Amino acid sequence: MIFGRTERGGPPVEPVTLKILVAGGFGAGKTTLVGAVSEIKPLRTEELLTEAGRPVDDTSGVEGKHTTTVAMDFGRITLREDLVLYLFGTPGQDRFWFLWDELATGALGAVVLADTRRLEDCFAAVDYFERRAIPFVVGVNCFDGAARHPVEDVRRALDLDSAVPVVLCDARARDSVKDVLIEVVRHAMAHAAERRHTVTG
Repeated sequence: MIFGRTERGGPPVEPVTLKILVAGGFGAGKTTLVGAVSEIKPLRTEELLTEAGRPVDDTSGVEGKHTTTVAMDFGRITLREDLVLYLFGTPGQDRFWFLWDELATGALGAVVLADTRRLEDCFAAVDYFERRAIPFVVGVNCFDGAARHPVEDVRRALDLDSAVPVVLCDARARDSVKDVLIEVVRHAMAHAAERRHTVTG
């Protein structure tokens, strides 16, 4: 195998599989992102929003949202012949956070999807990954009609470490989502290399 490709006539490559979490606030576009890039039909655990849930599901700014993820979304994308990502979308509401520890087990890294109309909704996800030293990238989902903010403004508003990548994206567009996922893998690998250097150095 040369640079991740099978030599002509060589045996098939057994791909490395990596687990990536997709987190963020309620209505930030996590289910859309997984669906946009998955090469299989995504597994979704969505339920209709009801009047009973209205007191705990704040839909201000996302009034058009009618469903919510109650367990996880699951999808898969092959980035290269030898590299496959498994995507796990987490529920956005805090009443489902007990699932996060289970989903985070074995994860290489994460995407924190941010909606600048409700930026405070992703604070909890940022805090979660920082506390557990799980490398993450912030993807700013550019919704139609929402104000565009410079990346550095978003970084300051979220009080992010300078090493955390912040990228603009469209959760509906496969190529845009793929770029975000590639950034997660790069960042996670750099994070792992730095930790190894710290331990051995």
